[in-house]
Amino acid sequence: MSLLAVSSARTLTRAIPSIIVRSTTPCIISPCQAPFRHLLHTGAAQNNSLKRKQANEGAAQGVEGIHRHDGPATKALTNADAVSTVPSTTIQGDWVLFHPVYTPEEMKAVDVLHRDAKTLSDKFASSLVRLARWGFDFVSGYKHKPIPPNHDMSLEELQKGGYVLTERAWLSRILFLESIAGVPGMVAAMLRHLGSLRLMRRDSGWIHTLLEEAENERMHLMTFMTLKQPSLFFRALVLGAQGVFFNVFFLSYMISPRICHRFVGYLEEEAVVTYTRCIEEIEAGRLPAWSNMPAPEIAKDYWRLHPEANLLDVIYAVRSDESTHRFVNHSLANLDAPTDVNPFAFREPDMHVKGKKLGFERSEAEKYVQESRELLERGRRQ
Repeated sequence: MSLLAVSSARTLTRAIPSIIVRSTTPCIISPCQAPFRHLLHTGAAQNNSLKRKQANEGAAQGVEGIHRHDGPATKALTNADAVSTVPSTTIQGDWVLFHPVYTPEEMKAVDVLHRDAKTLSDKFASSLVRLARWGFDFVSGYKHKPIPPNHDMSLEELQKGGYVLTERAWLSRILFLESIAGVPGMVAAMLRHLGSLRLMRRDSGWIHTLLEEAENERMHLMTFMTLKQPSLFFRALVLGAQGVFFNVFFLSYMISPRICHRFVGYLEEEAVVTYTRCIEEIEAGRLPAWSNMPAPEIAKDYWRLHPEANLLDVIYAVRSDESTHRFVNHSLANLDAPTDVNPFAFREPDMHVKGKKLGFERSEAEKYVQESRELLERGRRQ
């Protein structure tokens, strides 16, 4: 599934700037041609756009994504040069799902945020994340001690004192975390996929977003793998951790998708914290080997970075991705997973929203779905 930025019609960009429209058909070579009618359905009984239609109701085009056989659009809604759109060029990498491409301003528009756990389920999910972080920090020997003000310690002394991690320690930490981070999206997508097959009903767009998340995390791992090839022992640790986490998350998602999405939302909060600290260390000159290191080619290709991009640009892009996952999972946790439509099936806010807000409450998701339908209907008529 690709995700295309809305822009061709000037009135659309003025109405809702910096938005993204999704499609299930890979449209990298040329813009999708489809009339976006009845994109986000309204449940007949409650008149609620978040409620999916039943299997025996009329098929509204776009509920599962736009299909290339839907027919030509009256006016294109895509622009190959728009922000967050994969350019209409030959695919250079091994990814085919949508992934965000950020402007420099969007990369800087990410705040470290934390959602207060008010309900019992939220407190449970938050406690699990804190426990997992403490355990991983303890095993890996990670200590983020505040650097004393007006210190005169050298970089080596800061490292020995546990105030600063070395590049090698940062890389090991990132590789391990990213090898685990790609599990939740794939497990959730698989379970929803099987549920759709088993119950013979639509999924309402959740599968696509979850698969995008899983692939995005995998590409983080592939990017950092260019900097270091882990040892057999490290790979064995990853294998064990992944095996345990996969099965625990699998069983948990069958019991409560809401708690699982909240857990991932809190987990992504920690990821934003981790990458923010890494950025601060690089910009402060405490990771000299990474200060001017060129960005790996796979990263330039994946995030469409400029040819002179460095590793710091890559870290900014990865942090923006984690902020997106934070926003999306907290939003999904606020919905009714069995019945509600995924509000991000067709578009997402830009990083000026996702980077500064923890997610949509259910009422906000409802409004966002309505806006999406109105926007796409307007584009079809023009």
